[in-house]
Amino acid sequence: MKIAIGSDHAGFDYKQRIITHLEKLGHEVRDFGTSSAEPADYPLFCRPPAEAVARGEADRCIVLGGSGNGEAIVANRVRGVRCALCWNLETAALSRQHNDANGLSLGARMVSPELALQIVDVWLSTTFEGGRHARRIALIDGGVIDLPSD
Repeated sequence: MKIAIGSDHAGFDYKQRIITHLEKLGHEVRDFGTSSAEPADYPLFCRPPAEAVARGEADRCIVLGGSGNGEAIVANRVRGVRCALCWNLETAALSRQHNDANGLSLGARMVSPELALQIVDVWLSTTFEGGRHARRIALIDGGVIDLPSD
């Protein structure tokens, strides 16, 4: 699998661990930075991995920061990217089963390094269930929703 990854300074150490882990598993990883733990603006490093997914250059992306919130927001601004902020194994599994998440956001200040790697593994190995969830993905991606009139 081709995986694009990016982080700000707060996520830098986790990013490096995740890259090593992914490469050991045989995945092709493209690192969009940052390249140190020096303060950095997360949008500069979290939007490009999402754009790589949108262009079809990567199958999935992982973005990291202190909380993961801003990073997920940035990635989700890219049309066609569904980036889930995950903080445990269940949220990782559900993000794939129900939302077909092609982006994963992790907060380095929110989970341990060991749990982060476990979340990545669950997120990578869980398949999309389709069915009623496929219709919902279509709605997320711009389908028409009929709202009741008041």
